[in-house]
Amino acid sequence: MQTPTLKRVVVTGLGVVAPNARNTVEFTESLRGMRSGLRHLPVLQELGFACQVGGIPQDVAAIAEKLFSEDLRFSMNEAITYAAMASLEAFADAGLKPLPADADEPMYDTGAIIGTGIGGLDTFSEKVYPGVASKRIKRLGSSVVEQIMGSGAAARVGGLLGLGNQVYSNSSACNTGTEAIALGVQRIQAGLATRMLCGGTEGSDPHIWAGFDSMRVLNRGHNDRPEAASRPLSASAGGFIPGSGAGILVVEELESALARGATIYAEILGTAINSGGMRAGGSMTAPSPKSVQRCIRQALMAASLNPDAIDYINGHLTATMADPLEVKNWSEALERGPGRFPLINSTKSMIGHALGGAGAIESVATLLQMKHGFVHGSRNCEDFHPDIAAFAAHVPQQTRNVPISIAAKASFGFGDVNSCIIFQTWGA
Repeated sequence: MQTPTLKRVVVTGLGVVAPNARNTVEFTESLRGMRSGLRHLPVLQELGFACQVGGIPQDVAAIAEKLFSEDLRFSMNEAITYAAMASLEAFADAGLKPLPADADEPMYDTGAIIGTGIGGLDTFSEKVYPGVASKRIKRLGSSVVEQIMGSGAAARVGGLLGLGNQVYSNSSACNTGTEAIALGVQRIQAGLATRMLCGGTEGSDPHIWAGFDSMRVLNRGHNDRPEAASRPLSASAGGFIPGSGAGILVVEELESALARGATIYAEILGTAINSGGMRAGGSMTAPSPKSVQRCIRQALMAASLNPDAIDYINGHLTATMADPLEVKNWSEALERGPGRFPLINSTKSMIGHALGGAGAIESVATLLQMKHGFVHGSRNCEDFHPDIAAFAAHVPQQTRNVPISIAAKASFGFGDVNSCIIFQTWGA
Protein backbone atom coordinates (compact mmCIF):
# COMPACT_ATOMS: atom_id res chain seq x y z
CA MET A 1 0.00 0.00 0.00
CA GLN A 2 1.47 3.36 -1.02
CA THR A 3 2.09 5.92 1.73
CA PRO A 4 0.11 9.10 1.04
CA THR A 5 2.18 12.17 0.23
CA LEU A 6 2.02 14.86 2.89
CA LYS A 7 0.79 18.30 1.89
CA ARG A 8 3.44 21.03 1.79
CA VAL A 9 2.87 23.79 4.33
CA VAL A 10 3.98 27.43 4.28
CA VAL A 11 3.64 30.47 6.54
CA THR A 12 1.55 33.25 5.02
CA GLY A 13 0.79 35.54 7.97
CA LEU A 14 2.35 36.74 11.21
CA GLY A 15 1.00 38.58 14.25
CA VAL A 16 2.61 39.48 17.54
CA VAL A 17 2.07 41.34 20.80
CA ALA A 18 5.28 41.45 22.86
CA PRO A 19 6.81 43.44 25.71
CA ASN A 20 8.90 45.42 23.20
CA ALA A 21 6.43 45.65 20.31
CA ARG A 22 2.73 45.97 19.52
CA ASN A 23 2.94 44.48 16.03
CA THR A 24 5.35 42.80 13.64
CA VAL A 25 6.70 46.07 12.23
CA GLU A 26 7.70 47.25 15.69
CA PHE A 27 8.93 43.77 16.59
CA THR A 28 11.28 43.69 13.59
CA GLU A 29 12.72 47.06 14.61
CA SER A 30 13.06 45.98 18.24
CA LEU A 31 14.79 42.73 17.34
CA ARG A 32 17.23 44.42 15.00
CA GLY A 33 17.91 47.16 17.54
CA MET A 34 18.08 44.68 20.46
CA ARG A 35 15.50 46.78 22.28
CA SER A 36 14.47 45.38 25.66
CA GLY A 37 10.87 45.35 26.83
CA LEU A 38 11.70 44.48 30.43
CA ARG A 39 10.78 46.91 33.20
CA HIS A 40 10.76 47.18 36.96
CA LEU A 41 7.19 46.50 38.07
CA PRO A 42 6.25 48.29 41.32
CA VAL A 43 3.32 45.91 41.88
CA LEU A 44 5.76 43.00 42.28
CA GLN A 45 7.74 44.98 44.82
CA GLU A 46 4.56 45.82 46.74
CA LEU A 47 3.57 42.14 46.79
CA GLY A 48 6.95 41.02 48.12
CA PHE A 49 8.26 39.26 45.02
CA ALA A 50 11.98 38.57 45.06
CA CYS A 51 11.99 39.18 41.28
CA GLN A 52 10.47 42.58 40.55
CA VAL A 53 11.15 42.70 36.80
CA GLY A 54 8.81 41.55 34.04
CA GLY A 55 7.82 41.96 30.42
CA ILE A 56 4.34 43.31 29.68
CA PRO A 57 3.12 44.61 26.30
CA GLN A 58 2.42 48.35 26.33
CA ASP A 59 -0.63 50.38 25.23
CA VAL A 60 -2.77 47.26 24.88
CA ALA A 61 -5.93 48.81 26.33
CA ALA A 62 -5.84 51.71 23.85
CA ILE A 63 -5.31 49.38 20.89
CA ALA A 64 -8.04 47.00 22.07
CA GLU A 65 -10.46 49.91 22.34
CA LYS A 66 -9.98 50.59 18.63
CA LEU A 67 -10.28 46.93 17.62
CA PHE A 68 -13.06 45.55 19.81
CA SER A 69 -16.46 46.65 21.05
CA GLU A 70 -17.02 47.40 24.71
CA ASP A 71 -18.93 44.12 25.16
CA LEU A 72 -16.08 42.16 23.60
CA ARG A 73 -13.46 43.87 25.74
CA PHE A 74 -15.48 43.06 28.85
CA SER A 75 -15.51 39.36 27.91
CA MET A 76 -11.77 39.07 27.21
CA ASN A 77 -9.03 38.82 29.81
CA GLU A 78 -5.41 39.72 29.13
CA ALA A 79 -4.31 36.48 27.46
CA ILE A 80 -7.39 36.38 25.23
CA THR A 81 -6.90 40.04 24.27
CA TYR A 82 -3.28 39.42 23.27
CA ALA A 83 -4.28 36.39 21.19
CA ALA A 84 -7.11 38.26 19.50
CA MET A 85 -4.89 41.22 18.60
CA ALA A 86 -2.11 39.02 17.20
CA SER A 87 -4.61 36.86 15.28
CA LEU A 88 -6.25 39.84 13.59
CA GLU A 89 -2.82 41.08 12.51
CA ALA A 90 -1.77 37.64 11.23
CA PHE A 91 -5.04 37.12 9.36
CA ALA A 92 -4.79 40.50 7.64
CA ASP A 93 -1.08 39.91 6.91
CA ALA A 94 -2.07 36.69 5.14
CA GLY A 95 -4.50 38.63 2.92
CA LEU A 96 -7.56 37.15 4.62
CA LYS A 97 -10.70 38.78 6.01
CA PRO A 98 -12.98 37.74 8.88
CA LEU A 99 -16.38 36.49 7.84
CA PRO A 100 -19.30 38.84 8.51
CA ALA A 101 -21.17 38.05 11.71
CA ASP A 102 -24.29 37.23 9.70
CA ALA A 103 -22.56 34.76 7.34
CA ASP A 104 -24.56 31.59 6.69
CA GLU A 105 -21.56 29.28 7.27
CA PRO A 106 -18.09 29.52 8.80
CA MET A 107 -14.82 28.92 6.96
CA TYR A 108 -14.74 25.15 7.16
CA ASP A 109 -11.25 24.96 5.68
CA THR A 110 -9.69 27.23 8.34
CA GLY A 111 -9.16 26.61 12.04
CA ALA A 112 -7.04 27.65 15.02
CA ILE A 113 -4.78 26.03 17.58
CA ILE A 114 -3.88 28.70 20.14
CA GLY A 115 -2.48 27.44 23.41
CA THR A 116 -1.72 28.86 26.82
CA GLY A 117 0.34 27.64 29.73
CA ILE A 118 -1.71 29.10 32.57
CA GLY A 119 -4.44 31.08 30.82
CA GLY A 120 -7.23 32.64 32.83
CA LEU A 121 -5.65 32.66 36.27
CA ASP A 122 -5.96 36.46 36.35
CA THR A 123 -9.74 36.16 35.92
CA PHE A 124 -9.86 33.53 38.63
CA SER A 125 -7.88 35.65 41.08
CA GLU A 126 -9.63 38.93 40.31
CA LYS A 127 -13.21 37.70 39.95
CA VAL A 128 -13.91 34.05 40.72
CA TYR A 129 -12.11 33.57 44.04
CA PRO A 130 -13.21 36.88 45.59
CA GLY A 131 -16.76 36.32 44.34
CA VAL A 132 -17.01 32.83 45.77
CA ALA A 133 -15.28 33.77 49.04
CA SER A 134 -17.73 36.63 49.59
CA LYS A 135 -20.70 34.44 48.58
CA ARG A 136 -21.55 36.70 45.65
CA ILE A 137 -21.87 33.97 43.05
CA LYS A 138 -24.58 35.71 41.05
CA ARG A 139 -22.33 38.75 40.61
CA LEU A 140 -19.59 36.83 38.76
CA GLY A 141 -21.12 37.60 35.38
CA SER A 142 -21.82 35.59 32.28
CA SER A 143 -18.35 35.92 30.74
CA VAL A 144 -16.31 34.37 33.56
CA VAL A 145 -16.37 30.83 32.20
CA GLU A 146 -15.17 31.79 28.74
CA GLN A 147 -12.27 33.70 30.31
CA ILE A 148 -11.05 30.98 32.65
CA MET A 149 -11.51 27.97 30.37
CA GLY A 150 -8.30 26.78 28.78
CA SER A 151 -9.73 27.12 25.28
CA GLY A 152 -10.90 30.70 25.80
CA ALA A 153 -8.36 32.36 23.50
CA ALA A 154 -8.85 29.93 20.61
CA ALA A 155 -12.62 30.07 20.98
CA ARG A 156 -12.68 33.86 20.93
CA VAL A 157 -10.43 33.99 17.85
CA GLY A 158 -12.58 31.38 16.13
CA GLY A 159 -15.62 33.56 16.70
CA LEU A 160 -13.95 36.80 15.66
CA LEU A 161 -12.83 35.35 12.34
CA GLY A 162 -15.59 32.81 11.64
CA LEU A 163 -13.46 29.64 11.68
CA GLY A 164 -15.16 26.32 11.00
CA ASN A 165 -12.29 23.83 11.13
CA GLN A 166 -10.76 22.58 14.38
CA VAL A 167 -10.62 25.34 17.02
CA TYR A 168 -8.56 24.06 19.90
CA SER A 169 -6.17 25.02 22.70
CA ASN A 170 -3.15 22.95 23.69
CA SER A 171 -1.19 23.36 26.92
CA SER A 172 2.27 21.97 27.49
CA ALA A 173 3.92 24.58 29.71
CA CYS A 174 6.79 26.46 28.02
CA ASN A 175 6.51 24.16 25.01
CA THR A 176 2.95 25.27 24.23
CA GLY A 177 3.46 27.88 21.49
CA THR A 178 5.87 25.86 19.38
CA GLU A 179 3.81 22.70 19.84
CA ALA A 180 0.67 24.53 18.66
CA ILE A 181 2.37 25.45 15.40
CA ALA A 182 3.59 21.88 14.89
CA LEU A 183 0.10 20.51 15.56
CA GLY A 184 -1.43 22.90 13.03
CA VAL A 185 1.15 21.98 10.41
CA GLN A 186 0.50 18.28 10.93
CA ARG A 187 -3.26 18.83 10.51
CA ILE A 188 -2.71 20.50 7.14
CA GLN A 189 -0.17 17.87 6.06
CA ALA A 190 -2.81 15.23 6.70
CA GLY A 191 -5.32 17.04 4.49
CA LEU A 192 -7.67 17.94 7.35
CA ALA A 193 -7.45 21.71 6.91
CA THR A 194 -6.33 24.24 4.32
CA ARG A 195 -5.00 26.76 6.80
CA MET A 196 -4.65 27.16 10.56
CA LEU A 197 -3.92 30.06 12.89
CA CYS A 198 -1.40 28.69 15.36
CA GLY A 199 0.47 30.03 18.36
CA GLY A 200 0.33 30.78 22.05
CA THR A 201 -0.61 33.47 24.53
CA GLU A 202 -0.02 34.31 28.18
CA GLY A 203 -1.07 37.08 30.55
CA SER A 204 1.01 38.94 33.11
CA ASP A 205 -0.94 38.69 36.35
CA PRO A 206 1.25 38.32 39.47
CA HIS A 207 -0.72 35.19 40.36
CA ILE A 208 0.66 33.60 37.17
CA TRP A 209 4.23 34.46 38.12
CA ALA A 210 4.10 33.88 41.89
CA GLY A 211 4.77 30.13 41.76
CA PHE A 212 7.93 30.64 39.74
CA ASP A 213 9.13 33.28 42.19
CA SER A 214 8.50 30.81 45.01
CA MET A 215 10.53 28.16 43.16
CA ARG A 216 13.45 30.63 43.00
CA VAL A 217 13.77 30.18 39.24
CA LEU A 218 13.35 33.93 38.55
CA ASN A 219 16.30 36.33 38.60
CA ARG A 220 16.17 38.39 41.78
CA GLY A 221 19.54 40.12 41.40
CA HIS A 222 18.80 42.84 38.83
CA ASN A 223 15.68 44.60 40.08
CA ASP A 224 17.51 47.92 39.82
CA ARG A 225 18.66 47.18 36.24
CA PRO A 226 15.66 45.56 34.53
CA GLU A 227 17.12 45.54 31.01
CA ALA A 228 20.08 43.52 32.34
CA ALA A 229 17.90 41.03 34.21
CA SER A 230 17.35 38.43 31.47
CA ARG A 231 20.78 36.87 30.97
CA PRO A 232 20.64 33.72 28.81
CA LEU A 233 23.98 31.97 28.26
CA SER A 234 25.61 34.16 30.90
CA ALA A 235 27.82 33.02 33.75
CA SER A 236 25.83 35.39 35.97
CA ALA A 237 22.41 34.18 34.82
CA GLY A 238 20.19 34.02 37.88
CA GLY A 239 16.94 32.68 36.48
CA PHE A 240 14.40 33.72 33.87
CA ILE A 241 12.37 36.93 33.77
CA PRO A 242 8.61 36.46 33.39
CA GLY A 243 7.06 37.87 30.24
CA SER A 244 3.71 37.92 28.47
CA GLY A 245 2.14 38.43 25.07
CA ALA A 246 1.11 36.37 22.06
CA GLY A 247 2.49 35.15 18.75
CA ILE A 248 0.34 33.84 15.90
CA LEU A 249 1.27 32.25 12.57
CA VAL A 250 -1.06 31.57 9.66
CA VAL A 251 0.13 28.24 8.29
CA GLU A 252 -1.36 27.16 4.99
CA GLU A 253 -1.28 24.44 2.37
CA LEU A 254 1.18 25.50 -0.34
CA GLU A 255 -1.28 25.03 -3.22
CA SER A 256 -3.80 27.29 -1.52
CA ALA A 257 -1.22 29.99 -0.81
CA LEU A 258 0.00 29.97 -4.41
CA ALA A 259 -3.54 30.03 -5.79
CA ARG A 260 -4.36 33.08 -3.64
CA GLY A 261 -1.13 34.84 -4.57
CA ALA A 262 -0.31 35.10 -0.87
CA THR A 263 3.01 36.36 0.42
CA ILE A 264 5.01 33.39 1.70
CA TYR A 265 7.45 33.89 4.57
CA ALA A 266 8.83 30.37 4.68
CA GLU A 267 8.06 26.73 4.13
CA ILE A 268 7.82 24.50 7.17
CA LEU A 269 9.91 21.52 6.19
CA GLY A 270 9.53 19.39 9.29
CA THR A 271 8.16 19.24 12.82
CA ALA A 272 8.54 16.94 15.80
CA ILE A 273 6.88 16.62 19.22
CA ASN A 274 7.93 14.23 21.98
CA SER A 275 8.40 13.66 25.70
CA GLY A 276 11.25 12.35 27.77
CA GLY A 277 8.86 10.58 30.12
CA MET A 278 10.85 11.97 33.07
CA ARG A 279 13.47 9.27 32.54
CA ALA A 280 17.16 9.35 31.66
CA GLY A 281 17.82 12.66 33.39
CA GLY A 282 14.42 14.19 32.71
CA SER A 283 12.07 15.37 35.46
CA MET A 284 9.04 17.61 35.91
CA THR A 285 11.31 20.66 35.64
CA ALA A 286 14.31 19.38 33.65
CA PRO A 287 14.46 18.04 30.09
CA SER A 288 15.86 14.60 29.29
CA PRO A 289 18.90 15.26 27.06
CA LYS A 290 18.27 12.11 25.03
CA SER A 291 14.70 13.11 24.26
CA VAL A 292 15.63 16.69 23.36
CA GLN A 293 18.23 15.39 20.92
CA ARG A 294 15.77 12.84 19.55
CA CYS A 295 13.15 15.57 18.98
CA ILE A 296 15.62 17.70 17.01
CA ARG A 297 16.73 14.72 14.92
CA GLN A 298 13.11 13.73 14.23
CA ALA A 299 12.36 17.22 12.92
CA LEU A 300 15.41 17.03 10.66
CA MET A 301 14.30 13.61 9.40
CA ALA A 302 10.81 14.94 8.68
CA ALA A 303 12.45 17.79 6.75
CA SER A 304 14.74 15.36 4.87
CA LEU A 305 17.71 17.53 5.84
CA ASN A 306 21.31 16.93 6.75
CA PRO A 307 22.18 18.62 10.09
CA ASP A 308 24.76 20.77 8.29
CA ALA A 309 21.90 22.55 6.50
CA ILE A 310 20.83 24.49 9.61
CA ASP A 311 22.00 28.12 9.41
CA TYR A 312 20.40 29.47 12.56
CA ILE A 313 18.76 28.33 15.82
CA ASN A 314 16.33 30.41 17.84
CA GLY A 315 17.02 28.88 21.22
CA HIS A 316 14.68 28.18 24.10
CA LEU A 317 17.50 29.63 26.27
CA THR A 318 15.80 30.93 29.41
CA ALA A 319 18.75 32.19 31.53
CA THR A 320 18.69 29.21 33.87
CA MET A 321 21.11 26.39 34.57
CA ALA A 322 19.58 24.57 31.56
CA ASP A 323 21.18 26.92 29.00
CA PRO A 324 24.56 25.17 28.77
CA LEU A 325 22.78 21.81 28.55
CA GLU A 326 20.61 23.09 25.71
CA VAL A 327 23.62 24.19 23.66
CA LYS A 328 25.28 20.82 24.24
CA ASN A 329 22.07 19.03 23.20
CA TRP A 330 21.93 20.99 19.95
CA SER A 331 25.60 20.18 19.34
CA GLU A 332 25.01 16.46 19.91
CA ALA A 333 21.81 16.34 17.85
CA LEU A 334 23.36 18.19 14.91
CA GLU A 335 26.77 16.53 15.32
CA ARG A 336 28.29 19.99 15.01
CA GLY A 337 30.80 21.21 17.55
CA PRO A 338 32.46 24.62 17.97
CA GLY A 339 33.61 25.99 14.64
CA ARG A 340 30.81 24.23 12.73
CA PHE A 341 27.90 25.20 14.96
CA PRO A 342 25.08 27.40 13.57
CA LEU A 343 24.39 30.89 14.85
CA ILE A 344 22.13 30.78 17.91
CA ASN A 345 20.45 33.53 19.91
CA SER A 346 17.91 34.10 22.66
CA THR A 347 14.94 36.36 22.02
CA LYS A 348 14.13 36.01 25.74
CA SER A 349 17.10 38.27 26.49
CA MET A 350 14.87 41.15 25.30
CA ILE A 351 11.34 40.09 26.23
CA GLY A 352 11.67 37.56 29.05
CA HIS A 353 9.91 34.22 29.12
CA ALA A 354 6.27 34.39 28.02
CA LEU A 355 5.60 30.80 29.15
CA GLY A 356 2.83 29.39 26.90
CA GLY A 357 3.31 32.25 24.46
CA ALA A 358 7.11 32.05 24.30
CA GLY A 359 7.65 29.56 21.49
CA ALA A 360 5.12 31.27 19.23
CA ILE A 361 6.50 34.78 19.80
CA GLU A 362 9.99 33.40 19.15
CA SER A 363 8.79 31.66 15.99
CA VAL A 364 7.56 35.04 14.75
CA ALA A 365 10.99 36.45 15.64
CA THR A 366 12.64 33.64 13.68
CA LEU A 367 10.57 34.29 10.57
CA LEU A 368 11.08 38.06 10.69
CA GLN A 369 14.84 37.56 10.91
CA MET A 370 14.68 35.18 7.96
CA LYS A 371 12.63 37.64 5.92
CA HIS A 372 14.86 40.63 6.63
CA GLY A 373 18.22 38.83 6.62
CA PHE A 374 19.61 39.36 10.10
CA VAL A 375 20.30 37.54 13.36
CA HIS A 376 19.62 39.71 16.38
CA GLY A 377 22.17 39.91 19.14
CA SER A 378 21.59 38.28 22.51
CA ARG A 379 21.70 40.79 25.34
CA ASN A 380 23.54 40.37 28.63
CA CYS A 381 25.83 37.44 27.83
CA GLU A 382 29.13 39.35 27.86
CA ASP A 383 30.27 37.04 30.66
CA PHE A 384 29.62 33.92 28.60
CA HIS A 385 29.02 30.72 30.58
CA PRO A 386 32.35 28.91 30.98
CA ASP A 387 30.84 25.46 30.40
CA ILE A 388 30.11 26.40 26.78
CA ALA A 389 32.79 29.02 26.22
CA ALA A 390 33.89 27.25 23.04
CA PHE A 391 30.52 28.13 21.46
CA ALA A 392 30.68 31.87 22.26
CA ALA A 393 31.61 32.86 18.70
CA HIS A 394 28.32 31.38 17.50
CA VAL A 395 26.22 33.64 19.75
CA PRO A 396 26.07 37.18 18.29
CA GLN A 397 26.14 39.91 20.93
CA GLN A 398 25.41 42.52 18.27
CA THR A 399 22.95 42.16 15.41
CA ARG A 400 24.48 40.65 12.29
CA ASN A 401 23.16 41.16 8.78
CA VAL A 402 23.33 37.64 7.41
CA PRO A 403 21.03 35.63 5.14
CA ILE A 404 19.20 32.72 6.75
CA SER A 405 18.08 29.90 4.49
CA ILE A 406 17.12 27.24 7.05
CA ALA A 407 16.29 27.87 10.70
CA ALA A 408 15.36 25.67 13.63
CA LYS A 409 13.08 26.64 16.50
CA ALA A 410 12.60 24.38 19.49
CA SER A 411 10.93 24.67 22.89
CA PHE A 412 11.22 22.54 26.01
CA GLY A 413 8.66 22.63 28.81
CA PHE A 414 7.94 21.53 32.36
CA GLY A 415 6.77 17.95 32.21
CA ASP A 416 9.78 16.96 30.06
CA VAL A 417 8.02 17.83 26.80
CA ASN A 418 9.65 19.07 23.60
CA SER A 419 8.90 20.29 20.09
CA CYS A 420 10.98 21.44 17.13
CA ILE A 421 10.17 23.14 13.81
CA ILE A 422 12.39 23.54 10.75
CA PHE A 423 11.72 26.62 8.56
CA GLN A 424 13.13 27.30 5.08
CA THR A 425 13.05 30.75 3.51
CA TRP A 426 10.68 30.69 0.53
CA GLY A 427 12.57 30.68 -2.72
CA ALA A 428 15.89 29.84 -1.04
